[in-house]
Amino acid sequence: MSRRGINEDADVIVVGAGPAGSTAATYLARAGLDVLLLEKSTFPREKVCGDGLTPRGVKQLIDLGIDTREENGWLHNKGLRVVGGGVTMELDWPDLATFPNYGLVRPRMDFDEMLANAAKAAGARMHEHTTVTKAIIENGRVVGVEAKQGPEKNPVTYRAPIVVGCDGVSARLALSVGLQKDDAKPMGVAVRRYYSSPRTKDDYLESHLELWAPDGKLLPGYGWIFGMGDGSVNVGLGILSTSKAYGTTDYRQLLRSWLDGTPEEWGFREENATSRIGGAALPMGLNRKPHYRAGLVLVGDAGGMVNPFNGEGIGYAMESARIASESIVQALARTGVNRERALHGYPVRIEEALGSYYRLGNVFSKLIGNPAIMRTATKYGMPRKRLMKLVLKLLAGLYDPKDGDSMDRLIVAATKLAPSA
Repeated sequence: MSRRGINEDADVIVVGAGPAGSTAATYLARAGLDVLLLEKSTFPREKVCGDGLTPRGVKQLIDLGIDTREENGWLHNKGLRVVGGGVTMELDWPDLATFPNYGLVRPRMDFDEMLANAAKAAGARMHEHTTVTKAIIENGRVVGVEAKQGPEKNPVTYRAPIVVGCDGVSARLALSVGLQKDDAKPMGVAVRRYYSSPRTKDDYLESHLELWAPDGKLLPGYGWIFGMGDGSVNVGLGILSTSKAYGTTDYRQLLRSWLDGTPEEWGFREENATSRIGGAALPMGLNRKPHYRAGLVLVGDAGGMVNPFNGEGIGYAMESARIASESIVQALARTGVNRERALHGYPVRIEEALGSYYRLGNVFSKLIGNPAIMRTATKYGMPRKRLMKLVLKLLAGLYDPKDGDSMDRLIVAATKLAPSA
């Protein structure tokens, strides 16, 4: 049942219908709240992404009630194939109590629309083609949003006691209330392109720790090759802000240079391209705080939720959306100071779930930004499969925090030793 006031348009306004926004809207609507979901584009729409989900992201889909069986359009994978230092190693996803033992692939154009439809099915009211420009602030509190709607960009306003910012790396809502990102935290940039390729069906996601140009030159960054199962392959690369090449490189040309050095039979050539080269920024390591302030909740990329170890964003966007929704449901069942206590519990829970792990990831990102360290780690780490299994668990956040094996206990101990923010 709606709790909204006379001058309010919803109990909660969720800005952005990507994985974070649609997940939050679904949970909130299922709890009986009146949810207004505002999306700047129209579905289906394209998003630059690797399209791959590790088991951590799969868990979030299962929690949301999404059918992840292959007959429902998902391509399953067994693990990660790592290529580097002259070694190719296939690492299966670990067998854990906390997470499933398979990953998934699905194009974002289809994936995002599916999640948005789940939000609508739960009862959320979605307005597409609605670009939110800033928050409405009264008496120091966010009480709604201003937006431009439709092709004519008609000005509109919407009001609610709580606004959830899921507007991605642009974070317009956060910026409109003065919440700046922390430049000391890492950022990433990724570019990707689709190709028709015989490598379309693969039991493993593939990660390249070294990118080689046709002339044998080692290029900056890391690469991925994810078969989509439909005749195409998603191929891309990423660079961290800790690298000297960040911000000074033509990333699209860098992608072409790497792919020109791959075997011709893989098909990663201009004539086989089925899309443009798209690029996106990756806000990492909880680089925008606080995640709650005076009526505004930040979720997903808007709050810098991308994993600094591996650049994964979808699973963490959905995880933060679930945590935020639980806090909001509790808050709207209360009034006054007690409502605010519930909302302030959200950043506390994010810190508990991700804080120490991400701080360790921020240290990691600085280390691998040094080419000498990266080369040494690749040279001596890649030939050792047991060590690489530990690295996979660490980089993908795939470990049991309680009652895990010796590797899990080592990772938990390492996160506890991570420096304070």
